Amino acid sequence: MILAAGRGERMRPLTDRTPKPLLRAGGRPLIDYHIAALAAAGFRRIVVNVSWLAEQIIAHLGDGSRFGVELLISNERAEPLETAGGIRKALPLLGDAPFLVINGDIWTDYPLADLAPPAGLARLVLVDNPPHHEQGDFVLDDGRVRIGRPGERRLTFSGLGFYRPELFFQLDDGSRALAPLLRSAMEAERVDGEHYHGAWFDIGTPARLEQLEHLLANQA
Repeated sequence: MILAAGRGERMRPLTDRTPKPLLRAGGRPLIDYHIAALAAAGFRRIVVNVSWLAEQIIAHLGDGSRFGVELLISNERAEPLETAGGIRKALPLLGDAPFLVINGDIWTDYPLADLAPPAGLARLVLVDNPPHHEQGDFVLDDGRVRIGRPGERRLTFSGLGFYRPELFFQLDDGSRALAPLLRSAMEAERVDGEHYHGAWFDIGTPARLEQLEHLLANQA
């Protein structure tokens, strides 16, 4: 599943008329990088949730055949449901097996075929803390992800995770954040993870989009 429903407030004015997943870097819409990487890793059925300027994303993606995959749309209409709420709504499309979820506003060269299903309820990919998020999110302790205690070194959640559907069964319909759900699972010691040291960008502002454009231009 690719999360693509957000409004992209911090990316304004770029996102006033273009949904964030369709902003371009290296000559391609951001969402195309995810779909290409998922297809190369062997994923053949991809769910994309949409809300803000949804019709543009739907028109761009089509049925996925030009990417070599089947694309299914979970349309949240006018009110995005946040991360956990969006996943909860999409569960009928995702099926009963563990599924990978990737934020639509990141870019990474993580080898998606290598991400193992969770031993518990979730498996998270963590990365070094970027300058705009120096405090990090969670502690990685011998393969287990914990909330952490004051003073412990935290890493940043990359926006790439593998989840079991039952993680979301307890949620009611509606807008729900993912972080509280993950913290509850961590307290039950049911979240594992890994530390990825490769390229990763949180494309949350126009300046960071420019940084990604510079990286991709230098790779060409």
